[in-house]
Amino acid sequence: MKNWLLSSLLIVATTFTPSATFAASPEEKGLDIAKKMEASNNGFVGEESQMKMILIDAYGAKTTRLMKGLVKEVQGDGDKSISIFENPQDVKGTKMLTHSHKNDDDDQWLYLPTFRRVKRISSSNKSSSFMGSEFSYEDLGSQEVDKYKFKWMKDITLEGGQKGWLLERVPKTKSGYSKMLMKISSQYMNPVEVEYYDRKNELLKVAKFTDFKNFKVAGKSMWRANKIHMKNVQTKKESIFEWSGRKLGVKHKDRDFNKNALKR
Repeated sequence: MKNWLLSSLLIVATTFTPSATFAASPEEKGLDIAKKMEASNNGFVGEESQMKMILIDAYGAKTTRLMKGLVKEVQGDGDKSISIFENPQDVKGTKMLTHSHKNDDDDQWLYLPTFRRVKRISSSNKSSSFMGSEFSYEDLGSQEVDKYKFKWMKDITLEGGQKGWLLERVPKTKSGYSKMLMKISSQYMNPVEVEYYDRKNELLKVAKFTDFKNFKVAGKSMWRANKIHMKNVQTKKESIFEWSGRKLGVKHKDRDFNKNALKR
C-alpha cells in the first residue's frame, strides 16, 4: 500500500549560488525529503499480495486474519487500494476500498457481507479503528505530501549503522493526530519507525517497519516493508500487518476498484 506506511529519502541541505551559500530551513529540508521520499516510491504501477493481520490484546491473546491486498497507482492523484478478508469465517468477504487523493479528503468504503451493505467511512470516523486493530482508517488512507507540513529535526544513525533522518509531520487538516515523528532510512527510502501523537500531543502509538525487500519495476529499484508492528502505548494493544507473495508492476483494471463492484 502506498499510504501511511510508506516513504523516505535524501536530503539536499544547501543551495548554491555563484556569490553565496544559503542553508535550507528545517521546514524546507523536511519538505525536500518528503518529496523525494514520494518520488522514490512512485512508479510501482500496481501491487498485489497476501496479507496477515494479527491482533494482540493487552493480555497477549492473539487473533489472526488473512487478507488479499490490491493497489493501483493513479497518475496525478492518490492511489486506489482494496483489502479483502478471506479468513476467519466471521470476517470473510469483508472488503475495504480506498480512493486516496492528493489534496481532497480520501474516499473510503467498507463492505459488510452479513448485511450486503456498503458503508461509507465519513471524515469524522477516520480516526476509528479498522476492524478492531490498532490501525485507523486514517492510517490506511492517503499519505500524500501535500496534506502535511514537514520539518527536519536531525540526522540520525539507525540500527545496523544505517544513516537516516528524523522528520516531524503535522497534518494540515482535521486528523486523529497532532503530529507524527518519523525515522527514515536513507537505504530503504522509507520510514522504519513512526511515533503517533494524539490530539493532546501525547504519545499514542508506535509503528515499526521491518523485513524490507527490494523490487524492480521498469528498471527502477524500490523498497517495501513486509511487516509493520503497531503498538498502542496507552491501551497496551498491538497489531501486526505482514505481507507475503508481494508483486509490484501489476496492471489492474479500474473496475476492480469501483465501489459498485464491492458486492461482487
